[in-house]
Amino acid sequence: MFNGLLVMVGVIVLIFILFNILPVNSARMTLGQRADTASVAAIEKEFRLNLPWYHRLVLYFNDLSPVSLNNVDDKDAPSYLNADEVKFTKLFGVGNISVIAKMPYLGKSFQTRRKVSEILGEKIYPTFVLAITAMALASFVGIILGIFAAIKQYSFWDNAILVMSTFGVSQPSYFSGIILAMIFGYYLSPWTGLNVRGSLTDIDYNGEVITIWKNLWLPMLALGVRPVAIITQLTRSSMLDVMNQDYIRTARAKGLSYYSVVFKHALRNAMNPVVTSISGWLAALLTGAFFIEKVFDYKGLGLQTIESLLSFDFPVVMGSVLLVAFIFVVMNIFTDILYSVLDPRVTVKA
Repeated sequence: MFNGLLVMVGVIVLIFILFNILPVNSARMTLGQRADTASVAAIEKEFRLNLPWYHRLVLYFNDLSPVSLNNVDDKDAPSYLNADEVKFTKLFGVGNISVIAKMPYLGKSFQTRRKVSEILGEKIYPTFVLAITAMALASFVGIILGIFAAIKQYSFWDNAILVMSTFGVSQPSYFSGIILAMIFGYYLSPWTGLNVRGSLTDIDYNGEVITIWKNLWLPMLALGVRPVAIITQLTRSSMLDVMNQDYIRTARAKGLSYYSVVFKHALRNAMNPVVTSISGWLAALLTGAFFIEKVFDYKGLGLQTIESLLSFDFPVVMGSVLLVAFIFVVMNIFTDILYSVLDPRVTVKA
């Protein structure tokens, strides 16, 4: 837990410094190159761009912290948080400074003036559905193929699965996406009914949000190709290693059936490295989805981040990176807890 907190602090510092040392005048980019000096100065004050970078870093940590300081008496102070933008509860006061409790505040978009949390909140659902379904498919298919390959070691099926998994590992997700879109979304579209491009959600004629599930299939398959290949190889090698252990031979010597030994004894003990891979890939798929979303014009967190980066909307980009980093940390903690469930010899330390 503490190590995860240190990781988040390091990511915050790194991302903030990276996006604040770029030779880009964000205020002028927001207003346009012909903006007058007074307008640029107003934007710089609104987004704290007129302050030294180290001062802004302290204020950024203050914004992100659930318990932070706020100057509620001086609305012109750079650390002031507007109650209309950030709902907070005052805990106690120290002079003119109040200690408040609130949700982490990611700032406002340079382009739309909307809160970054609102923008990311709208885009995380399609990306989350894409990553979860791709990982579920990859886990199920990868584990089944890995077990089958281990059982049929050195057979034709084992060799065929290894060849296919090696080919899958070597394919970047965006390349798989282009191939799948061309074949199933273009050439075979009259039979598959799938689109080359399209998002998971859209607005119908009545102004209601609808879900278009058919637009999920191709991005899901493209995103799941590499995890399937890696999980297959990892499951196979882990199963073969466990099957050679003494307790497996003892179980078989006691008269247990082969498949009982495989699925009740070997599989559970072979799952630790597989669980590590699955948990790591689930978080990694959120970043890998950035390229897939661009290929399929799938309007999620990844496409939003790319568009914000191209328009120099740095608060949105920073918020997106911090969200993905937070998911990585949470998934690592969850993996440690799951280890202790699968293997009682593993203890989890806070």
